[in-house]
Amino acid sequence: MIATCKFVGQSGSSRMAVSTPTVFVVDDDISVRESLELLIRDEGWQPETFGSAQEFLDHPRVAVPSCLLLDISLPGINGLELQRHIAMDRNDMPIIFITGNGDVPKTVQAMKAGAVEFLTKPFSDEVLLSAIRQALERSRVVLSREADMQALRERHASLTPRERQVMALVVSGLLNKQVGGELGISEITVKAHRGKVMEKMKASSLADLVKMASRLSAASAAGSGVTPNF
Repeated sequence: MIATCKFVGQSGSSRMAVSTPTVFVVDDDISVRESLELLIRDEGWQPETFGSAQEFLDHPRVAVPSCLLLDISLPGINGLELQRHIAMDRNDMPIIFITGNGDVPKTVQAMKAGAVEFLTKPFSDEVLLSAIRQALERSRVVLSREADMQALRERHASLTPRERQVMALVVSGLLNKQVGGELGISEITVKAHRGKVMEKMKASSLADLVKMASRLSAASAAGSGVTPNF
């Protein structure tokens, strides 16, 4: 049975690590782990090494840009099984597979499942470092987008029920007078609510507000399969 991944929030002592990307290594060969740890640390990244997939899953992780160097052949849970598990709850953690054997079917399977690279030992430091840099940048972009989306959700959640109604009707293309007619309120009241919506959502224009509503709608539909009323 695969354990659930644990995560550490970004408050307190963990906040210090936010700016330092973490490179996780899962390999049952201690000599490989030690050499990779030195290489990773020399580049200014934070290494975290594990001898098995279960050790990795049991270890708390902070939400920082990160990637995983993963041996495909591991005791217990193998690399491909761990990849499937990570794909379900950590789309911000790209995987770089490392293996001692050039197994074409496994390579194809890993790449189709989203691995960013598949390296066969021995590989040069520069090839590995280049792959890690690309993976960390991908992770950073995903985390940044998720943070922006979370901030947008929080701004939308701060709206009153009436303000949400006004926002939904405004972004659908209705004029203030039409919105008032739909809700049974005066045009002046609509303008007041609309001003509050723009302020709380931090929208610089109607076009900006429409884009925000579109992003919220797409995110909600992707998460629940139901399209909200925007």
